[in-house]
Amino acid sequence: MSQVHWFPGHMKKALNEIEAKIKLVDVVIEILDARSPISSINPEFEKRIANKKRLIVLSKSDLADPLETKKWEFYFKNKVNSLLILNLNDAKATKLISNEVSKLGEEKHAKEKAKGMKPQPIKAMIIGIPNVGKSSLINRLAKRNAAGVQNKPGYTRGEQYIKVNNDFILLDTPGVLPMNYEDKQHAINLALLGSIREEILPNDELVKYLLKYLSKNYPNALVERFGVDDLSDPIDVANKVATKRGLITNGNLDLDRANFLILKEFKEGKLGRITLEKAQ
Repeated sequence: MSQVHWFPGHMKKALNEIEAKIKLVDVVIEILDARSPISSINPEFEKRIANKKRLIVLSKSDLADPLETKKWEFYFKNKVNSLLILNLNDAKATKLISNEVSKLGEEKHAKEKAKGMKPQPIKAMIIGIPNVGKSSLINRLAKRNAAGVQNKPGYTRGEQYIKVNNDFILLDTPGVLPMNYEDKQHAINLALLGSIREEILPNDELVKYLLKYLSKNYPNALVERFGVDDLSDPIDVANKVATKRGLITNGNLDLDRANFLILKEFKEGKLGRITLEKAQ
């Protein structure tokens, strides 16, 4: 697989906007997918937010392998100011995030009080690559549909200030991917998670990689859904999946639809709680 390039014009514009606005915020909330935390870090962000207080949220923890998530918790523990591991659909998620932002803003409020000023709301910027749950979180924090939500990368556009409460103002930013992926594995992981559009990497190649990974780490992942226990031959697996689900086009088993279904059910967590990256 050649080097993967994925950098629409609106992403370059968004990066420039983030750089311009970063000096206005007190806290950066960075959302990473718990199933592939390192792949979902955008190095372009890292350069721009280096001096800001930072809360990392490992999202979609309900879809990730809990044993691996524990290892990731230990990995990040001393690398950032604050870390939360969340299913962003959980009703408690927004409260936990608001509490962490308040803690990270305590130093700022103390300085304001020392100067005789009334404490000002904490300004936080929320960043993340596409499809890590950013828009869903913003909507929950704002208690309204402040940001568009679609299960496809690159949907959110523009940026906006959102009042969460009297002490917390959120600056939303669009999801931005790096300019390219020199590490092909990161690109593959993100394609499997739906953060890179499907047409960038072919489904049969993604399924081939996924089956190889599952065979080594989660060998029973396709047993319950498809009755498949041998993952060694991707074409054979696709044939079995197509047969099991009746995926027939023009009288023939449709392997393209079978591959699409395998990837879809993986993304949705229907193959079990699977993590693509292991903490070192």
